[in-house]
Amino acid sequence: MTSHMQVARRLPWSTLEGNPCYLVGSATGLLSKVADNIESVQLGMAGDLLGHAGNVLGDPKATPEEVRFVAARLTESLREVHRIAESRGDRLSELDWDDADEGDDEGPQLPAGAFG
Repeated sequence: MTSHMQVARRLPWSTLEGNPCYLVGSATGLLSKVADNIESVQLGMAGDLLGHAGNVLGDPKATPEEVRFVAARLTESLREVHRIAESRGDRLSELDWDDADEGDDEGPQLPAGAFG
């Protein structure tokens, strides 16, 4: 496997019409790094939102409006996290697992920034 892998990466944003955007090229380019940073922010915000949602749902005084608001934000966040998971899964499936040495416990190497 070479260090300059050409892959089609689903980016963590969509077109104005809601269609997925893809980057074809090296996993080490500037746009790939921007996508890595955005994914990192989205995952961090998802973690923060989980804590907030737990607080709202655990509050017996929470209003229906507050619960709906949290549910809407959780839906948005889950959509982003799902897109990140699909993108990373796609990139993992493109790795050439047959190139890994059978006696090598490390297995194939992931592209740079694969885990944000």
